[in-house]
Amino acid sequence: MDIQSIYSLIKDDMAAVDSMIQSRLQSDVVLINQLGHYIINSGGKRLRPALAILCARACGYQGDHHINLATIIEFIHTATLLHDDVVDNSDMRRGRETANNLWGNEASVLVGDFLYTRSFEMMVEMDSMRLMKVLSHTTNVIAEGEVLQLLNCNDADTTEARYLEVIHHKTAKLFEAAGLLGAVISNSNLEIEQAMTSYAMHLGSAFQLVDDLLDYSESSETIGKNIGDDLAEGKPTLPLIFAMQHGTHQQALVIREAIEKGQRDKINDIIDIIESTGAIDYTAKAAANEVAQAKLALAVLADSPYKQALASLADFSISRKF
Repeated sequence: MDIQSIYSLIKDDMAAVDSMIQSRLQSDVVLINQLGHYIINSGGKRLRPALAILCARACGYQGDHHINLATIIEFIHTATLLHDDVVDNSDMRRGRETANNLWGNEASVLVGDFLYTRSFEMMVEMDSMRLMKVLSHTTNVIAEGEVLQLLNCNDADTTEARYLEVIHHKTAKLFEAAGLLGAVISNSNLEIEQAMTSYAMHLGSAFQLVDDLLDYSESSETIGKNIGDDLAEGKPTLPLIFAMQHGTHQQALVIREAIEKGQRDKINDIIDIIESTGAIDYTAKAAANEVAQAKLALAVLADSPYKQALASLADFSISRKF
């Protein structure tokens, strides 16, 4: 199944999610409506809510609470984007100006807070202590991941293990919650809960690895952000870490200086170094390994179009160019 077929399978559910997003985004404060709708409607893939829906359906869920769950997941994700762009001083996301570039850092942070608190209001409405426990822990781990990433910024001695710790906290954790809670609301047994948790965690890890890879292998127009943004922010991602470890002393010094100073002025030289040291292939293989583990976790599920879609979604995560 290609990505269009995956979304076609859940088009009615996704339409219901979009409707709930628009209704629950409403506020009496005009700026919240303006900024919130701008970021929510900015062309994202809605991957995390789609994952929650697919996991619930793959576990045989027949109710409608998966719509609420998917909306909560998207609100949490959007809040993290708003905060991320402020911390990173980003001016472009998904091919458009960032909200902080248009409305300022203060408004972006506060609307991000609104989305976090609105998501927790919606959790309470679902009246599930298990759901609240998972999502409150998830948001806490994501916050830890943001701080871990901040500590790694401009640190050229960041190891692969520390990098992986960041992506597991910052990105994979929300994927993991979407997968687990899709099973939880379906009243699945422990084996299936664990399988959905494993599948989604590995999917999220693969997704971030590919994101970091695309920063050095695709054009700004394709990926919807400036090439070398990670470098300009001093982020030592896996392609850079591997290239420093396997390049010449001089090549390592070029990358080290760029990370420590947060510069992209030598981006073309650094891309050449990344390619010549095999860092692109190494990162791609790491992502492919995550996908293989994700698909392996699906074995416990009964065969269905939704199970097939989950496997195809894993394949999409490493074949995408955006």
